[in-house]
Amino acid sequence: MKGGKSVVSEENKRLCVWLKRQRQEKGHTMRSLSELLGTPHSFIGKVENQERRLDVVEFIRYCQALEVDPAEGLKQALN
Repeated sequence: MKGGKSVVSEENKRLCVWLKRQRQEKGHTMRSLSELLGTPHSFIGKVENQERRLDVVEFIRYCQALEVDPAEGLKQALN
């Protein structure tokens, strides 16, 4: 990691698990979701493997692409 900072936290881990589960429940592959978002499929893998965090706008777009409520994801992260 650059600067020795880690993107791993319990909250981020719970959020990533939730996002992955939502993607799978909606029947999306990493590739199909990345096409909806207009990103490389590696972007989805990095998010789900906690190698990359989403900023708030990316998180909202990610949730919109999955047709899920961003507030539900935040609840999962904070519980």
